[in-house]
Amino acid sequence: MSNGYVMSPRSKLPVDLDPVRLIAFYLPQFHPIPENDRWWGPGFTEWTNVTRARPLFRGHYQPHLPADLGFYDLRLPEAREAQAGLARTHGISGFCYYHYWFGGRRLLERPLDEVLASGRPDFPFCLCWANETWSRRWSGEERDILIAQNYPAGDDRRHAEWLLRAFDDGRYLRVGQRPIFLIYRPHDLPNPRETVEVFRSTATRAGQPEPWLVAVDAHRLMTDFRDLGFDANLGFSPQLSVFWPECFYDPPALSKLKANVQLGVPSAALKLCDDAEARRRTRNIPRPPGTLPCCYVSWDNSPRRGRNGIVYLNGSPERFEKDLEQFVADAQALPPESRLVFVNAWNEWAEGNHLEPDQRYGLAYLEAVRRVADRSGRLGRPDAPCHLVAAMPPQPRE
Repeated sequence: MSNGYVMSPRSKLPVDLDPVRLIAFYLPQFHPIPENDRWWGPGFTEWTNVTRARPLFRGHYQPHLPADLGFYDLRLPEAREAQAGLARTHGISGFCYYHYWFGGRRLLERPLDEVLASGRPDFPFCLCWANETWSRRWSGEERDILIAQNYPAGDDRRHAEWLLRAFDDGRYLRVGQRPIFLIYRPHDLPNPRETVEVFRSTATRAGQPEPWLVAVDAHRLMTDFRDLGFDANLGFSPQLSVFWPECFYDPPALSKLKANVQLGVPSAALKLCDDAEARRRTRNIPRPPGTLPCCYVSWDNSPRRGRNGIVYLNGSPERFEKDLEQFVADAQALPPESRLVFVNAWNEWAEGNHLEPDQRYGLAYLEAVRRVADRSGRLGRPDAPCHLVAAMPPQPRE
């Protein structure tokens, strides 16, 4: 079965090809906010989920505990600088910060606001609008809405105007001169074409380039959002609920028990899949030609979901490296300026999905990134751009 990644037969990447930019998704929920204090208890951050995790079967790697960066607080500029330094030296081209906008109300905004105001760290970034309703699904209460994602009249314009400040930053990642902006659930927009047009026209009226809009297919496969005006599709991974019951959704308990026993775990509660099989099937999902690749690091969201979690077994830095290398090879078929590979994720600790070093693997996942980047020519070349933009360097804002 073919897919939108334009599969490449290369197993080793020649160094004379144009560099591929590796962009890591970045979760800002590592500082307390009043809303999370009310919803989850005083002092809640993502570390709360991480540290309460426990092994659920023999050999289950939990909890994942941080190593080099420790239990950081993203209100501290030193923590953000340390993250950027670690990413830069291991071949990451930039962060894609999750951006939370609820009809004009922003949440978890402090780290990004301070990055914009201070001009530090001097490290490329872009934004992904995580336009999802927040509920208590982590604790199994899907219908308990914490804050709804709604789309009031005129909100696209207000949102687009707010984004201009971020787009104007000299560090902002671009395709050509156009700032990259992702929308996580494009199919949830009441009128995607209208939203796309408003985002573009607002920028051009302000004298800025139109944003390069990317539709993430995390919850809607086999849709070409370019037909709705987007510039590109992103083939998000992992895909947790498509096609294959033994790996990706909750089949009848007996079937799940049988599948889990075959994987060595006698439990009908957890949803289990072998990492190698998950990667193979994810790569074979049919997608529109030219889809931007996305490579996950590893997966285990039991810190959030407990025994309702999904766990990929037998993951390793070596498997991740092989997968990432193939995605980077695939990206060489894309136009030079849009040769992007997204990595999910820099710091999704409560999903067991992080490049940041932990106490078991240390820097192994980041070193895998560095080897792939080095083989692709991304490292060791002084002319290899982190972001393609003709703009002034970032300046502190008053």
